[in-house]
Amino acid sequence: MRIFFALLLIGLAVAGFATGSIGTQAEETTAAAIVAPVQATPHPDVCLSAADLREAVADKRVIEPVAAIRAARKVIPRAEIQRARLCRHDEALVYLLTALRRDGQFVHVMVDATTGEISGP
Repeated sequence: MRIFFALLLIGLAVAGFATGSIGTQAEETTAAAIVAPVQATPHPDVCLSAADLREAVADKRVIEPVAAIRAARKVIPRAEIQRARLCRHDEALVYLLTALRRDGQFVHVMVDATTGEISGP
C-alpha cells in the first residue's frame, strides 16, 4: 500500500512538472529576456579550438569556462548546461553556452569572456 501511494505521488509530481504547473514564472520571464531559443545557428561566430581555449585561459585573456557557466546559471538557474564554446563575436571573445531548460527547450546564453557578464542572446 505504501508503495502504491509513493508511486502515485511521484507520478503526480512528474505530471506537474510536465504541464508546467510546478515552477516559478519569475524564472521564465527573466530568462526569456536574456536567452535565445535555439533555431538553426544563432550567430555565424568563429569558435576556438579546445587548445586555443586552454591557452587563452592560461594567459588570463579570458575567464575560465566554469565562471561563464556560473554567470549563465543566474539567468537560467534550473537549466542544464549542455555545451560551452569560446567564440569570436563582433571582434570580442564570448562564451556561447547551450542549455537545456526544464521545459525541454534548448537556449543559448552569451557571456562576455573577459568580464563574465551576460552579453545577450
